[in-house]
Amino acid sequence: MPAKSISTQADGKTFEQLRQECLQKKKLFEDPDFPACDSSLYYSQSVPINFEWKRPGELCENPEFIVGGADRTDICQGALGDCWLLAAIASLTLHKETLTRVVPNDQGFDRSYAGIFHFQFWQHNRWLDVVVDDRLPAVRNRLVLVHSASNNEFWSALLEKAYAKLNGSYESLKGGSTLEAMEDFTGGVGETYETKSAPTDLFNIMKKAYDRGSMMGCSIDITSSAESEAQTASGLVKGHAYSITGLEEVNYRGKKVKLIRIRNPWGQVEWNGAWSDESREWNVIDSSEKKRILQNSMDDGEFWMEFEDFKANYDKIEICNLTPDSLTDDTKRKWEVNMFEGNWIRGSTAGGCRNFIDTFWTNPQFKLTLLHADDNNDKCSVVIALMQKNRRALRKEGLDLQTIGFALYEAPADEDHLGKDFFRYNGSKARSKTYINVREISERFTLPPGNYLLVPTTFQPHDEADFIIRIFSEKAAGTMEMGNTVDADLPDPPMPSLPEEETDEEKGLRRMFEKIAGSDQAISARELQQVLNGVLSRRREIKFDGLSLNTCHSIINLMDVDNSGQLEFQEFKVFWEKMKKWIMLFISYDTDRSGKMSSYELRIALKAAGMHLNTKLLQLLGLRFADENYDIDFDDYLTCIVRLENMFRVFQALDQSKTGQVNMNILQFLLLSMNV
Repeated sequence: MPAKSISTQADGKTFEQLRQECLQKKKLFEDPDFPACDSSLYYSQSVPINFEWKRPGELCENPEFIVGGADRTDICQGALGDCWLLAAIASLTLHKETLTRVVPNDQGFDRSYAGIFHFQFWQHNRWLDVVVDDRLPAVRNRLVLVHSASNNEFWSALLEKAYAKLNGSYESLKGGSTLEAMEDFTGGVGETYETKSAPTDLFNIMKKAYDRGSMMGCSIDITSSAESEAQTASGLVKGHAYSITGLEEVNYRGKKVKLIRIRNPWGQVEWNGAWSDESREWNVIDSSEKKRILQNSMDDGEFWMEFEDFKANYDKIEICNLTPDSLTDDTKRKWEVNMFEGNWIRGSTAGGCRNFIDTFWTNPQFKLTLLHADDNNDKCSVVIALMQKNRRALRKEGLDLQTIGFALYEAPADEDHLGKDFFRYNGSKARSKTYINVREISERFTLPPGNYLLVPTTFQPHDEADFIIRIFSEKAAGTMEMGNTVDADLPDPPMPSLPEEETDEEKGLRRMFEKIAGSDQAISARELQQVLNGVLSRRREIKFDGLSLNTCHSIINLMDVDNSGQLEFQEFKVFWEKMKKWIMLFISYDTDRSGKMSSYELRIALKAAGMHLNTKLLQLLGLRFADENYDIDFDDYLTCIVRLENMFRVFQALDQSKTGQVNMNILQFLLLSMNV
């Protein structure tokens, strides 16, 4: 049974609720979430053409949602450079069950018409139901974006509008990978083949994909932007997304010839070489075979070509499989799926690729345990797909796709989060073939049973994005996110020493304390600030502009055992011992001797101080305390470490049962304690 889809309307209302409201009010739907205005079309420029928003009934007399069945000839490209999307829609029409999910058939221009339509898309492991009104951009009463060959058919134009709404605007659909839209129509798993380095049985792989209901697209690479959508002498278009709509073998002059059928979303401009629509090759094959293969053949942008010509002219093939079954064998499997969501946050978990060893280890880490080999094999089949989220919708903010990849390592059994030295001395056992700026990168591996560490990364450090990872395995696999520990191992404060037992350093400390404290023999937050700034200003290896009063209040909160709001000498002395240790930690993790500590080192500095935080909390601390260069100065470092110890002390006091758990959300508790 298909997964239930989630309404995406800001008011939470479903398509059916909205349609019923409109029918009762006898008013056509106007979508407040995606209004008929210029910003829904373009975000980077003023609209170059004087568009008018028109409903289908204003463009023709008898509009219909679908005329005679939805098929690939219903998709003709308009003024927008979204051929990649249209190639995917053309492939979608070949798979009726999938098409019915994406384009529900409970809508049309009949008695239930209310100017509202809906479509369903897969996004980051969820099915979303996207509603739109039917106001479409037109010029002189003609659609200027996607349209059907039939002037009164509107399903493809409305589907494009729903997909534009999902991604923020029509302009957000300019340029892309056919595979991206194919996955959004199916929730499937993508694979890419380069024709010039493809397996020798590429035709059989593609035929198997076609027979299994996979969706396929292809394209010709460009070497410069000037070549984009440039037409070759043979009628093919560079940098343009085509859909693959059929594969056949025919008898030709006593031998088998492999043929492939391709469609140009423009609805015209076709291959003019061998096996094109009017070529003489068709006159040699059996007439019934010719009629079967060329049925409905016309100048509609669809054409046949010999597979060898296809490989010589096209560079890339994208295949979206409904399941991760391998296309190189005949085995059909039931796949186990595990999914994780994560983030690369600058200053904490955006560590970049292995080239940047000092920060690579800070990337999110996931443990994969393969216990059981495949049937009839001593290895485990695994497909790993890493997808970055929402990047197309973020284009209006100047953000585009990050360059992403991942690596797999053999993992030690017990570690919670592996540090820099592990990656310095251990090579990867498997990894993505390349780092590339696509929405999803996927790879198929055959691995021995064992424990593996999966590290997804952007290529450069500090590049931010949200991501999901899907891990498909033939047998059930153990998976977990690393770096989940939140605990502390804090030593009990030392017993106060008698004045006659004090060391020379302690005696000097007492003299300084008594000088500032005055007759009450206690110091306030402001007096503590004066003491610490005087001492720390003489430490050249520490760079700071003085401790803030806020930090000193936090110190008093930590050390004030008798709740007087001030520090007595014994409390101050215990703090002094702590601070000496914290200073040494700060200096040791200031690897470039800049007087500041890299925020990426915060995890191990806190661990050395006896505090373990999970990845999400470290991300929050990085956002709170790191500067624009991903550094933390001493004041912020001290504030952070003092407040954390404060939090853990309170936590331990509340944990009467000694279970390590209290009756509250520890994350909320941390946030309150840290003022993040």
